[in-house]
Amino acid sequence: MALREQFTAELKAAMKGGDAARTSTIRMIMAKLKDVDIAARPKGVTAVPDEEVMAMLRGMVKSRRESVALYAQGNRPDLVAKEEAEIAVIEGFLPQQMDEAAMAAAVDAAVAETGAASVKDMGKVMGVLKAKYAATLDMARAGALVRAKLGG
Repeated sequence: MALREQFTAELKAAMKGGDAARTSTIRMIMAKLKDVDIAARPKGVTAVPDEEVMAMLRGMVKSRRESVALYAQGNRPDLVAKEEAEIAVIEGFLPQQMDEAAMAAAVDAAVAETGAASVKDMGKVMGVLKAKYAATLDMARAGALVRAKLGG
């Protein structure tokens, strides 16, 4: 099932179940997706592919995590809880992220594949990781692992 169809099905289920918070979050996702589709129209794309939808969802999670940190500093537990609930709904549409061991193994394999020897080769390694594991790998955490592995 394509992500767009999954959003629609989940929205219907949330509405029927009376889950107002989930309904609101899925509507927010669908509105953001519509904005992304509209922004892609000048390139001749009417509906962005699932890879770009995944990137959009990861961006939404990232911005909410930043908001959680700010709300926690501002002593607003009500807003922290709301943002964390939205993160949980959004992450439900993303593929399961790699754990630390799998990420370390992927980094080791990419370093070996590219023959990287120093931090100067980090771009090559990150390119291989992005090509193979873009959907399931947190590139920020992977970048830190690559830098540590290459002695940065």
